[in-house]
Amino acid sequence: MANANSIKQITVVGSGAMGSQIAMVSALAGYQVYLQDISEESLKKAEDFLHMQLDKRVAKGKLTQEVVDSAFSRLQFVTSLQEAVESTDFVIEAIVEKLDAKREVFSQIDKLAPAHAIIATNSSTIVSSQIADATNRPSQVCNMHFFNPVLVMELVEVVKGPHTSEETAEIAVDLVKKINRVPILLKKEISGFVANRMLGKLTQEAIFLLENEIATVEEIDLACTKALNHPIGPFALMDLTGIDVSYYIGMQRYKESGDEKDKPAKVIEEKFLKGEYGRKTGKGFYTYS
Repeated sequence: MANANSIKQITVVGSGAMGSQIAMVSALAGYQVYLQDISEESLKKAEDFLHMQLDKRVAKGKLTQEVVDSAFSRLQFVTSLQEAVESTDFVIEAIVEKLDAKREVFSQIDKLAPAHAIIATNSSTIVSSQIADATNRPSQVCNMHFFNPVLVMELVEVVKGPHTSEETAEIAVDLVKKINRVPILLKKEISGFVANRMLGKLTQEAIFLLENEIATVEEIDLACTKALNHPIGPFALMDLTGIDVSYYIGMQRYKESGDEKDKPAKVIEEKFLKGEYGRKTGKGFYTYS
């Protein structure tokens, strides 16, 4: 594939919160999109969620009903991977953050998709060099990391692995612009990429201040929102993205490095074991009604 102008169809594999929104952003930009998931139930949930989100936008006057209807007409919800990828130009994988599962899916996509198709992973923790050799097209594999909620967040981190060709990286960056998002290109792989590495340091410091009883959760979040002008503090953000997610990322890092310092902080582990994951469970660092 010479450039992003030749992309007509995009396939998103995995219909969770990330996958469903990536699919809709692509459909809103005018692409034919297939959203694939092995679970009918998950696809139905994704469709209902997207209708709810876009109805809100229409009500607020941010989008017209016509634009929304047109986007939905370009978006197919399917359980068959073959149907989803057999004539696709670009695949974005957004399944569970487990390496074995990703390698298996990439291997299947590789067998079913046209030779020119690029396969990207939305993973923020697993670099594509750990997945690329599960395919016969490693030069056409990269990371393309969107941020949640994708319908709102503009940045996408494109990561060029040692196996990724210049052409693939350029097409991925160009596609991000075409779906009305803002790309940054990482010239080489590094765990956590740019945004999450910087956020990680901030979160680490916030937890240090809390565990040493220097300030409360509320006060630390206020310092970030009122002095640093962040839209949301680190504890409120962990509640939003899920304390379980923070725990799993810490465990993945620890597994890779063997360094005790990479393990999830004690306060994260305690909340995880109690099942206090944040907004999704009604309680995290804050309580939600």
